[in-house]
Amino acid sequence: MIKTLAKRSTALLFGVSVAALGSAAYADGHALDLSGETVEWIIPFSETGGSARWANFYAPLLSEALPGNPTVVVTFMPGAGSTRGANHFQELEYEDGTTIFGSSGSTQFPYLLNDPRVRYEYNDWNVVLASGTGGVAYLPADLGAALADGGIEAIAGENFIYGSQGATRLDLVPLLAWEMLGLNVEPVFGIEGRGDGRLMFERGEANIDYQTSSSYLSGVTPLVEAGTAVPWFSFGALDADGNIVRDPTFPDMPTFAEVCEAAASCETSGPAWDAWVAFFTAGFPAQKMVFLPAGAPQAAIDTYTQAFQAITERDDFAEISAARLGVYPQMTGDAAVTAMASATEVPEEAQTFVIEWLADRYGVVLE
Repeated sequence: MIKTLAKRSTALLFGVSVAALGSAAYADGHALDLSGETVEWIIPFSETGGSARWANFYAPLLSEALPGNPTVVVTFMPGAGSTRGANHFQELEYEDGTTIFGSSGSTQFPYLLNDPRVRYEYNDWNVVLASGTGGVAYLPADLGAALADGGIEAIAGENFIYGSQGATRLDLVPLLAWEMLGLNVEPVFGIEGRGDGRLMFERGEANIDYQTSSSYLSGVTPLVEAGTAVPWFSFGALDADGNIVRDPTFPDMPTFAEVCEAAASCETSGPAWDAWVAFFTAGFPAQKMVFLPAGAPQAAIDTYTQAFQAITERDDFAEISAARLGVYPQMTGDAAVTAMASATEVPEEAQTFVIEWLADRYGVVLE
């Protein structure tokens, strides 16, 4: 039951064709009037993490951009590492354009790994925005200082505790990275959002953490400024050729690739590296997406697509988004459809490696 590129190529081509038809309809203006309505934006996490900050940033802008200026309310539905909220959305059918859903990499990964709790299908949904993001790993001040003085060997013997949403969630990217570096990191599974992991770090219950860019900018930067946290590396970003380069939001931080290359215990080739790159690629360049439910008519898809496009084309968007979201692509139309495909497909070899790694390392059997 491994989901592969070949199995979904027909659906992808159909989605691109629909998006192309929809773009031609923009000249007719908005076809959906939401005057006096309330749009519910479902976020399948707690209100403390990066998805909450992303949705809360966009919500008032979306209210301004949609025809009729509806009220946009963000509703949090945490549980089962986001699969609870995604399964709920899957059961909905389009009614009047007043319900949208915000997914994250932690929603995409269970889908990619055939998690038995997944009852949702991305190809049933209609993507109207895809947001890229990044991630940053960081340490407490004492371990950060030891790392700076002695390199990875200076912290290799430390017993690390990490607050995790689950091994099949986006957390597998840092967990695999830390294992490749030879660190002993024990996750405490079950938190409902990455913001809860940050709170564990702040309370001294965890001594290693990572946050997506939006949450790092707002929640961790103050800790760094106060001297209680030290940034270690970003996961990086992809250039036009698919190479990992420095994250444009954190250009002074080394990437995981750079840290791995410098560590004797880590290799930037082989099955583990290929799997890490594949899941990083699936999890971050299109890490957050907005969807209309199954059955949405083209008029509704066009309305939301054009609204998000108008937001990203605002003269002040780069300025107002940099501090909240970071410097990443915000994609609509055909670009969003293509980004969704990259976020919901990984090579079969990478899937197999990760499924076996999860079983060996954490006893997580996906069947």
